[in-house]
Amino acid sequence: MSQGYSVAVAGATGAVGREMLRVLEQRSFPVSSLRALASERSAGTRLPFRGEEVAVEALREGSFEGVDLALFSAGGTVSRRVAPAAARAGAVVVDNSSAFRMQPGVPLVIPEINPDALAGHEGIVANPNCSTILFLMAVHPIHRVARIGRAVVASYQAVSGSGQKGIEALRSEMRDLLEGREPRAGLYPYPIAGNVLPFVDRILEGGHTPEELKLHSETTKILGDPRVKVTATCVRVPVERAHSEAIHLELERKITADEARALLGAAPGVRVVDDPGRNLFPTPRQAAGGDDVLVGRIREDLAFPTGLALFAAMDQLRKGAALNAVQIAEELIRRSLL
Repeated sequence: MSQGYSVAVAGATGAVGREMLRVLEQRSFPVSSLRALASERSAGTRLPFRGEEVAVEALREGSFEGVDLALFSAGGTVSRRVAPAAARAGAVVVDNSSAFRMQPGVPLVIPEINPDALAGHEGIVANPNCSTILFLMAVHPIHRVARIGRAVVASYQAVSGSGQKGIEALRSEMRDLLEGREPRAGLYPYPIAGNVLPFVDRILEGGHTPEELKLHSETTKILGDPRVKVTATCVRVPVERAHSEAIHLELERKITADEARALLGAAPGVRVVDDPGRNLFPTPRQAAGGDDVLVGRIREDLAFPTGLALFAAMDQLRKGAALNAVQIAEELIRRSLL
């Protein structure tokens, strides 16, 4: 990756956008020039990058002339309006929103799992939902040797999934609790401090949330296998950073917990943390700030003859968003697609 690329980060002042800048720097991505883009009200903000400061510009449809790579984390509404213009200007867009994930012709990619899908891109590549990335990174090494028939997932999602405002809401409510006041709901319908909320986003007709439906539909697209069935309950928890999931699999054939540990231990981007005798297992605090998906509590599931249960944790701002997007860009370069 010796050639330099003109890179734009759309939504640069948000939690994921700032993480994208950090990941580009930490992975020595070949950036020849960087354009930080955000809303009009954020224009003029200065962001650190490689020992200097980059002035934020207002994000517009005409912001992408001469840009090779555009990393988007500005929300679905902005992506639907601006990302096609960026692609028409010649940039390859890697979009972190849900705007294009299920569109035909738009690759939905986790580089460790389905990098070949990039060959068909038409200017826009979609980053999967963070819960989908966590789930598939934790189970795909097993799925490759013993196909998943059914998966039951409970996610425990950090407030940073709601952006910086989620972190601020939790901190404010925690101060109320610590000072003896009843926390008041603000961002969420109920207080999140000292609480868990059994939904993420909103409840749709039929009782599911968009987050839960994404786990099923995105898994099907990424694996290219509609036979894999996923049902989920997504829960918001009072954790600032890093998501976790309890995963129960029904496989086409039985594999032992030791076999699963070996498969996961050899998988790129996965780290097995599983020593019950020493109380070693994945936690959000362990995962926060790291790139690996942590997997542990690996055991045979008592509900299914071919069942396997495990617990996984991942920093959703990094592998669940910024890191996965930059890895997609790196893979595009390796394949001469950028």
